[in-house]
Amino acid sequence: MSEISFATFGALFCLALVAGTVDAMAGGGGLLTVPGLLASGLDPVSAFATNKLQAIFSSLSAALHFWRKGKIKPRDHLLPALAAFIGGLFGAVSLSLADPRTLKTYVPFLLIAIAIWILCSPKLGDVPRKARLSFVAASLTLIPLIAFYDGFMGPGTGAFFALSAVAVLGVKLDEATVRAKIYNLMSNAGSLIFFIWAGHVVWICGCVMAVGMMIGGNIGARLVLRHGTGLIKPLLVVMSLAMSAKLLWQQGTLQYLLGF
Repeated sequence: MSEISFATFGALFCLALVAGTVDAMAGGGGLLTVPGLLASGLDPVSAFATNKLQAIFSSLSAALHFWRKGKIKPRDHLLPALAAFIGGLFGAVSLSLADPRTLKTYVPFLLIAIAIWILCSPKLGDVPRKARLSFVAASLTLIPLIAFYDGFMGPGTGAFFALSAVAVLGVKLDEATVRAKIYNLMSNAGSLIFFIWAGHVVWICGCVMAVGMMIGGNIGARLVLRHGTGLIKPLLVVMSLAMSAKLLWQQGTLQYLLGF
């Protein structure tokens, strides 16, 4: 990796500040931070690993804010939190062993489907729905699966956790967003432990961005509690579509579809 200038560090800090705010509200902050780290000269694995270092501070900041406001009772989420930790750990191990390009091919289309689902469901998350899986069943299946994806690649994990809680557990979207912070925090922790052990983290970039992510995560958490579902839902749609377009553009699929 070439030497990074102070201007680049400043840009990474500002990028993390914006990403932390967005991530706390709707997930998807990695759409901004991962390309930023790649543009600074990091190789893909180091970019994903360093992104986990700064992302964990956003999740931690938001989770602590929700806990202080009485929105989180940690003892009620021990099982899914442990499952998310293990899933994130195995996802990171898999990333170090496999080429994630195959997964990247399918993720944009999954994100587009999520955005369409939200647009076609105007009442999504406004009121509690009937649960389709028990809390224990979801903790042992869906949560570790999403966490594995988070450790392997990561874009949109917060949105996936939140939307799955709405669709499968039947909770309101604002409550699902609070839960997603706990699970995302633990999946980040699991994957980060492996990345640190494997030596993939670039500490100076991660620490600079961590400060921005902590500030942004706190801002985003306050906005969620103040504006609730009305603010979260449009952000979920926009971030899902934006992530899809970004990933499709990186793959060259979008240029092909547009005839470039």
